[in-house]
Amino acid sequence: METTEKDILRGGQFLVKETKCEDVFTPEDFSEEQKMMKEAVMEFNDREIIPHKSRFEAKDFALTEACMVKAGELGFLGVAVPEAYGGLGMGFVSTVLTCDYISSGTGSFSTAFGAHTGIGTMPITLYGTEEQKQKYVPKLATGEWFGAYCLTEPGAGSDANSGKTTAELSADGKSYKINGQKMWISNAGFCSVMIVFARIEDDKNITGFIVENDKTNGITMGEEEHKLGIRASSTRQVFFNDTIVPVENMLSERGNGFKIAMNALNVGRIKLAAACLDSQRRITSLGIQYANERKQFKTPISEFGAIKVKLAEMATSAYAGESATYRASKNIEDRIALREAAGNTHQEAELKGVEEYAIECSILKVAVSEDVQNCADEGIQIFGGMGFSEETPMEAAWRDARIARIYEGTNEINRMLSVGMLVKKAMKGHVDLLGPAQAVQEELMGIPSFDTPDYSELFSEEKEMIKKLKKTFLMVAGGAVQKYGPDLEDHQQLLIAAADILIEIYMAESAILRTEKNAKRFGEESQSVQIAMAKLYLYHSVDIIEEKGKESIISFAEGDEQRMMLMGLKRFTKYANYPDIVDLRNEIAEKVKTENKYCF
Repeated sequence: METTEKDILRGGQFLVKETKCEDVFTPEDFSEEQKMMKEAVMEFNDREIIPHKSRFEAKDFALTEACMVKAGELGFLGVAVPEAYGGLGMGFVSTVLTCDYISSGTGSFSTAFGAHTGIGTMPITLYGTEEQKQKYVPKLATGEWFGAYCLTEPGAGSDANSGKTTAELSADGKSYKINGQKMWISNAGFCSVMIVFARIEDDKNITGFIVENDKTNGITMGEEEHKLGIRASSTRQVFFNDTIVPVENMLSERGNGFKIAMNALNVGRIKLAAACLDSQRRITSLGIQYANERKQFKTPISEFGAIKVKLAEMATSAYAGESATYRASKNIEDRIALREAAGNTHQEAELKGVEEYAIECSILKVAVSEDVQNCADEGIQIFGGMGFSEETPMEAAWRDARIARIYEGTNEINRMLSVGMLVKKAMKGHVDLLGPAQAVQEELMGIPSFDTPDYSELFSEEKEMIKKLKKTFLMVAGGAVQKYGPDLEDHQQLLIAAADILIEIYMAESAILRTEKNAKRFGEESQSVQIAMAKLYLYHSVDIIEEKGKESIISFAEGDEQRMMLMGLKRFTKYANYPDIVDLRNEIAEKVKTENKYCF
């Protein structure tokens, strides 16, 4: 059946429209081609990356480059690149899947891979002229050349448009002279070509350029940075001193650099979430295996309730992360297909498809990067004193996970962005927040129903709960917008609290929809542990939403309005039948313990 625009929810609409479980894509929906790709990537990871973990930790930069060459030979660097430019031309879900399963051996390779295939290659694929694409993309798709992305500057940080690097047009109008300094540049040590952002004259916005890494052209590098984690990923400062770049190497048009940077980051965010998924699965499996082997008081520690909590929570957050990431990936893929069918070029379709779900990309980046860190932290705890040793895999996983909350925009920036973008979409009429927010206001004034609903069907209460949590967000966001209007962005603590509500809704709903879809087609019995995970995740989400909702309401409302909203919050976060989370955790822990791995 053809997908029409009506069937596909727009970005952010998950808040105000119900999503049917049949309409979400899950990892259980992978095609044969995708399953083969997954196997190939996992085999590469198991053969080329994981056995050499200690070399990566010892800062073997040459090994990272050698593994990138091998990944190129196997076609993994060109999954997202159209066939016309030497790539495999696979869809967005396959791109995300490759990123997912190739990234868990070490954060060092994962960073090199992500920087090259994402921000190193993609800006040319999506913004380049035909000549630029023909010249550079085939070499990048095969790993003959490697790409880097030069945006961040000393002192610029999260303000991407504040760079001081300059590009000056020559007297004959044939070239630009670039001067400036960039820092934290991944792949700098072995890249052949860089996407460099510089300012022309006093332009408001920066401009992008494709710059070949030619040492004789005024390009010098700082020493390799010594980092907490991702130790064998090449990270250097890059200095441009009268670097000459032909005018035909301008990327897109003058002043469009900020837009290129932002759109590259949108794709980078969902791919970063994907890059954390298999790390979580792997950390969880290692934790389970150790807990099954390690005996204390003549009993495997996996038998103890204190450890069961950890195993269950680690598995649950990995499951929710997968559910949400693949749900959004397929939304993007469908949106791209829709735009191509409407006559857009591949470039336009892909740009608009990803841009449409920028809110979801930010949500995923925050949620999954924080979950993988928590997972690694609990992994160390399960290993006890051994977890702190370099002899076991947990400490490297913990160090590597830490960067994920910083790059592609810090999690604080992404939290504020997700709510800010949603409000902008509402102003443009792309998401109707106003109508539903007013309906919630009216509901608060009315008398609540005291009927006991029939919750006999699978997830009937949980889905009702999700609806109520959406009302909580609409109540808080609606009240905040009314109070502060366009000045809302100055209230960062409020935005961050609202974002946490938004994130929990999307993640919990994704886990429930995936499980409901699979229970309908494979039978409820086969999904009993997944049902337990979806219920457990939602339970925690309700707690977080109650806390953040309260913090928000108290910060901007007072008197009767505050009392009414706090009563509404209580109503919207109250279960009719509280799940027994000790039972849920025990069921999940027993399953993974028996399987001796993350098995979903």
